[in-house]
Amino acid sequence: MIKVDGHFKRSYQNATGRWSAVGPYYAMFPIEFAFDVVERHSQKGDWILDPFAGRYSSIYAAATQERYGLGLEIHPVGWVYGQAKLHTASKSDVESRLKELIHRSRWFGERSRRVLPEFFEHCYSPRILSFLLTARNDLNWREDEVDATLMAFILIDLHAKEGSGLSNQMRQSKAMAPDYSIRWWKDHNKTPPNHDPVEFIQKKINWRYKKGIPQTNDCNVILGDSMQHLEIVAQKVTAGEQEPFSLLLTSPPYYDITHYHYDQWLRLWMLGGESRPTKKEDENRGRFSSKNHYEQLLDTVFEHSAKLMAEQATIYVRTGAREFTLNTTRKVLKRHFPMGEWEMYETVRPFEKKTQTTLFGDFAPKPGEVDLILQRS
Repeated sequence: MIKVDGHFKRSYQNATGRWSAVGPYYAMFPIEFAFDVVERHSQKGDWILDPFAGRYSSIYAAATQERYGLGLEIHPVGWVYGQAKLHTASKSDVESRLKELIHRSRWFGERSRRVLPEFFEHCYSPRILSFLLTARNDLNWREDEVDATLMAFILIDLHAKEGSGLSNQMRQSKAMAPDYSIRWWKDHNKTPPNHDPVEFIQKKINWRYKKGIPQTNDCNVILGDSMQHLEIVAQKVTAGEQEPFSLLLTSPPYYDITHYHYDQWLRLWMLGGESRPTKKEDENRGRFSSKNHYEQLLDTVFEHSAKLMAEQATIYVRTGAREFTLNTTRKVLKRHFPMGEWEMYETVRPFEKKTQTTLFGDFAPKPGEVDLILQRS
């Protein structure tokens, strides 16, 4: 990251910039935005909280600017990205683990790919699929930093446009439905690339590590539901085991735009999930199409968050500009950060280009997103 005219701009000429954008993910914070907000609304040594951490851009911005952070994310794809850039394993360890997987894939993957649905034989070449199946079975990404870092490299390019990833032609940010994909590939005579998986991933590793590993302060990267885990954090704050937070910087899911679980089904498969997309998932991983449940989610999370904040904290929430999402977020924030004690400021940020919300099927006319900023009166 570098500063231009008082604002951060991502640069790939340093480790902080290179690792900042690890992983395609839905509705990501612009990394420059996260860096600007953290610098403007906190001091070195402060703690930053993000209960909807996504790929952990807010916590990364804190940890690389001499702050501390705690982020919670319910979706394992985003969590793996955050773990990889905030607790990055050494290049040599990641390379050694990659070579181990290749040796194992020569027998394990060959047997395993025979029982998969037809989609996978059209999506991946035999040797890439054998490698993926071995990595899916062997990598202990939940508990081992080396395995989590290597898994992040695999997830990034698990599917992408033609020639850019491990798969047949596909969007990078969203996995398409199997039946549709098979028909499209057949109609367009598309076949999966036959990359050497070690050579392909090694190039990605070389580029990412070329400027080193980012220097980060300690931070907590939690995989779980904020509705439950924030209660545990509150107990630690009360007991003096955790410092109060000076900045809450987050962007909750928007109402009824995308089914987070369904749209990431292929990366979730790589992490041990089902081999076909499914919408049979608990409500906090779904599309948020129930207005009552959506409000309950925000209400519970911000109620718990309010108990964690320092006396002179800042609450910075980016939300969608569509009426229900915006009005519900405003209402819940005012409930737990009452006006009179707090002042709320709003900044409308129009979309300047085609956005990921359009990609995921949100074509409603709207001015963009809205930043809601609350500070003590």
